[in-house]
Amino acid sequence: MTGHVLRACDVTKVYGGTHALKGVDFGVAAGRVTALFGENGAGKSTLMKILAGIEHPTTGYVELDGRPVELVSSRDAADHGISIIHQELSLCPNLSVQDNLFLARELPGRFGAVDRKAQREATTAVLRRLEEDVDPDGLVGDLRLGQQQIVEIARALLQDARVLIMDEPTSALTAPEVEVLFRVIRELTGSGVAVVYISHHLDEALDIADDVVVLRDGRLVATAGAAEVDIRWIVERMVGRDQDALFPRREPVLGEDLLTVRDLMVADPANPDRLAIDDVSLTVRAGEIVGVYGLMGSGRTELLEALAGRIAPASGQVELAGEALDGSGIRERIGRGVVLVPEDRQRDGLVQTMSVGENLSLAGLRSFVRGLFVSADLERGAVERTIADITVKASGPKAAIGSLSGGNQQKVVIGKALLTGPRVLLLDEPSRGVDVGAKADIFELMAAQARQGLAVLFTTSDAEEALHIPDRLLVLARGAVAGEYRRGELTREELMSVSDGGTV
Repeated sequence: MTGHVLRACDVTKVYGGTHALKGVDFGVAAGRVTALFGENGAGKSTLMKILAGIEHPTTGYVELDGRPVELVSSRDAADHGISIIHQELSLCPNLSVQDNLFLARELPGRFGAVDRKAQREATTAVLRRLEEDVDPDGLVGDLRLGQQQIVEIARALLQDARVLIMDEPTSALTAPEVEVLFRVIRELTGSGVAVVYISHHLDEALDIADDVVVLRDGRLVATAGAAEVDIRWIVERMVGRDQDALFPRREPVLGEDLLTVRDLMVADPANPDRLAIDDVSLTVRAGEIVGVYGLMGSGRTELLEALAGRIAPASGQVELAGEALDGSGIRERIGRGVVLVPEDRQRDGLVQTMSVGENLSLAGLRSFVRGLFVSADLERGAVERTIADITVKASGPKAAIGSLSGGNQQKVVIGKALLTGPRVLLLDEPSRGVDVGAKADIFELMAAQARQGLAVLFTTSDAEEALHIPDRLLVLARGAVAGEYRRGELTREELMSVSDGGTV
């Protein structure tokens, strides 16, 4: 264990009756990237919060440069040179980019004022380093999700940390943005910074890592050099099963056409002069899973939001079992059986001040009304059944939604949609920021809903998901359908070619 800049020593963390960490020894060395793998709930984020001073160990201690240190807060950890990029964005959408980067650590100017000129120059410089063309004075809330992720990364880079913890830093980034981030990481390690890298994109993390550590159920179960292992090795130690078992095998039994889309045109909400969806037609039958694959900017999200009633299309027609949905909004479409699981679960899918049970029942409350009141018994019964059916790992319906891992929060968002009794289930990037074990649970949940006769339409930017999960795959390129394929008809290389406007 010598040579570690920062180390957790025999750390245990207990929340009530839950042991999040069980005697973990974990260290990071200067100039090296340590990739930390584990399912949601394995203890990764808890361990990182302890190293970053946000949480404190129940037993055990933290060493910095070989000496025990007590990190009383995240500010204290930052003063010791430890910085963290959180899995869930912690930005203020009503503040500018530069105000977010320097929040609570503003640069002092003359006469006690804030030196906004120096802050703007520093903001411009770090954004240029990340090759992101963002106005330092623009509101963070006006940025797309990937750009907000870049701002979160920029804030950490400005702290000149000796240890940089990156918890899912690329979950909303495009492939070119990931390449830029990897270049910056290599620059940091080249100057002696120790980096902890957590990602559910296993191949991506393996590319940048020097060392690999795997957590399972709160215990450290494996360590190795990144050059010595492959993805199969990681998956088997993360979830205790073979990688091939992660994709459900199914033979669909198809029914009537439930969702029909004809000649749909949707303007880009951020740029109304541009079409986000250009003359798209598709059909999803009962019992069928249809996937939509596309790169960033292909129109994936705009397509699903238009079908759910969140965006009004410029033209075209949407039908549910032959009946037009034109002119109906989100509430009416949910009532008729079309429901969306949004891409950004924190902003659009969950109410952070509500419990797990309250979030689950929120969209389907009308079905629990008896007379003038919501029946607590009916609501409680439905919530408890849903928690069991979708395998949410929580202490109970009253648990705070923020206490759940990202994968379990995603299951709650899906469960909320299912409690509305849908006929068509729309899922926008349902596995974003979710580990391989939770992904397998979500894919099996989708397959189970299809077996019950639902029409399932989901989007993904993950090539492996696109090739293995849907019965039919539509490839979007620049807002138009570039191709339609059955499972097994495409290779990964062909998929990438079609999504970039090429041909098979």
